Amino acid sequence: MESTNQSNRNNGAAIKAHLVKIIQENSLLAEAIDYHYFGELIRNINKASAIFLIASGRSGFAMRSVAMRLMHLGLRVYFVGETTTPAIQKGDLLWAASGSGTTSTIVKAAQKAKQVGARVIAMTTNVSSSLAGLADVHMLIPAAEKKDHNGAKSIQYAGSLFEQAVLLLGDAIFTELWKLYGTPAEELWKRHANME
Repeated sequence: MESTNQSNRNNGAAIKAHLVKIIQENSLLAEAIDYHYFGELIRNINKASAIFLIASGRSGFAMRSVAMRLMHLGLRVYFVGETTTPAIQKGDLLWAASGSGTTSTIVKAAQKAKQVGARVIAMTTNVSSSLAGLADVHMLIPAAEKKDHNGAKSIQYAGSLFEQAVLLLGDAIFTELWKLYGTPAEELWKRHANME
């Protein structure tokens, strides 16, 4: 029978190998993305009166992190579905993330945004999805779809690679905006939560 120490070493080595592979997958994904559309995202963020973000599940957690960083920049940011989120209006921006591009609540939000004259930015893995079709700008994230179980694009379960891409791209977009705005880190820090 394997000793506890040996088992711990084996588990540790396996977890390290998984982490290395996950990082490699994200690096490969970063190389495969068409960044042409991200300039359009930056322009839309800069023109928007308010920015509304929407995503579900783990993608929703990632988008909430993106919303937080945009708030740190001093932008008017809301996450769709929160009780304090106001109505979207003409001149606003809806930034939506859905791996499949077919999540009904997200598609309905995009339809409503278009109806009132707001612009829609979508991040999906599916260029022919309903959400992509509604978007003024569609950013294709060439990650595995949630129901893609063959492991061809990722060793990870379900939509993990897409969800990671939403967070990492959100941080990269935030960093570009931060550099463009030239706001000192000390100024951003003033907007950090202080009632924890």
